[in-house]
Amino acid sequence: MNRGGRAAPRRSPTTPTSPMVGGAYNQQEGHSAPQASSASTEQREKPLYLCSPFVEAKLVKGNFKTIVQQPKYVDLTEWVGVNIFDFYQNVNLFYGVVAEFCTVHSCPTMSAGQNLDYTWIDASRRQVKLPAPTYIDYVMTWVQNLLDDENTFPTKANGQFPQNFAQTVRHVYRQLLRVLAHIYHAHYQQILHLRSEPHFNSLFAHYLAFGAQYELFDIKDLTGGPGAPVGVGELWEKWKEMGILEA
Repeated sequence: MNRGGRAAPRRSPTTPTSPMVGGAYNQQEGHSAPQASSASTEQREKPLYLCSPFVEAKLVKGNFKTIVQQPKYVDLTEWVGVNIFDFYQNVNLFYGVVAEFCTVHSCPTMSAGQNLDYTWIDASRRQVKLPAPTYIDYVMTWVQNLLDDENTFPTKANGQFPQNFAQTVRHVYRQLLRVLAHIYHAHYQQILHLRSEPHFNSLFAHYLAFGAQYELFDIKDLTGGPGAPVGVGELWEKWKEMGILEA
């Protein structure tokens, strides 16, 4: 598995060697469930990513299920691991495009909906609200360190994946989903300005199709909870109606 590097980021309060990393994937481990913010619950304006023609913009014709199928003779764990690596690289590239617009002033919280802020659980197991660029930097640092760890993502011949690899991958998937959800919520205008919506939509549809195929997320991660919906949950439903994703 060929690995790419990132610029030296700030150190995460939950390091890759923390016992909470790679544990069971649930709300008691790793990073917290989304928290409802104090924002107004008034009727919100329809987000641009749900509006035509942007919602239809993509690079792949037909249903994304066909491109996430496990190839014949390819080990399932290896297939999932390689795809998670590729997803990380692509999410990192897209965030790099909008990073100058994601500041502690423009994005003081890690928001992914009008009433939704994600919180980070630090080494003392406290829920901490962080500015979006800080939260994302911590996530990308943590994932990069996992990818660089030969004991987690083996690259050598006959290398063995750890027994908790499935749980670790689900945890990684959940965090990258949050990064994508924040970009849609806070920075889709920048994506449109660069005329990159077909590429970004295709990445996200591919990501959702892959996660659904291999059960890497719980539906509540995508839809949120009462009073704190995830914005992209509506995109998931819309794409299912359109036949882009499996219903």
